[in-house]
Amino acid sequence: MTGDRAGTPTRIVVVDDHTLFREGLREILEAEQEFVVVGEAGSHADAVRVAGETQPDVALLDVGLPDSGAVETVRRILDVAPDTRVIMVSVYDEPRTVQELLACGVRGYLLKSVGRQDLLAAVRSVLADDERIVLSVSRASMVQVHAVSAPAGLLSAREREVMGLVAQGMTNGQAASRLSITEGTVKHHLRNIFGKLGATSRLDAVNKAISASLIDPRDPVPRSGRG
Repeated sequence: MTGDRAGTPTRIVVVDDHTLFREGLREILEAEQEFVVVGEAGSHADAVRVAGETQPDVALLDVGLPDSGAVETVRRILDVAPDTRVIMVSVYDEPRTVQELLACGVRGYLLKSVGRQDLLAAVRSVLADDERIVLSVSRASMVQVHAVSAPAGLLSAREREVMGLVAQGMTNGQAASRLSITEGTVKHHLRNIFGKLGATSRLDAVNKAISASLIDPRDPVPRSGRG
């Protein structure tokens, strides 16, 4: 359970190879009583180690770590700390990079030029909603991220089933009951779907999936199956 929901501070790890930037983020975050920075790292290896040791609620992760690619770092962090919400921070505004990171499970992508309040709002946003993805990039980059076409095989069979039920207006609980899986599994599938489609909301995901002919909301969906 996330720290603030349990009445204790939200635990955050800050990862950046510039000490001054890490210290600045710590100062901003810990000025808020709801947040506590439980670890810092300046490299891929240290980021994975610290995430595994602290099991943070949120990891703020620099895209440009010197010793590994961002996608690999995110995957390793989520392997050792699967409940962590990873938010990328970067000086780069490159749509393909954003798309790749969304597809591997990050919950947000912020440019380092964002202000204090936008940073805090992004952290609170991903904590408040298990399906929400937060993007703070240029308008041009946002358009390109949303315009990426989805190949027919992008979503798994189960993801298409979940998306089909969402398109029919079902809640996570209703979709879980219909497919005989847990609500947590539905949320997991939706996070993957959002990342793969570059979607920022349920409606956005439905529209993208329909536009790419990945689902037809009129199709019947099986009442049971494997997660």
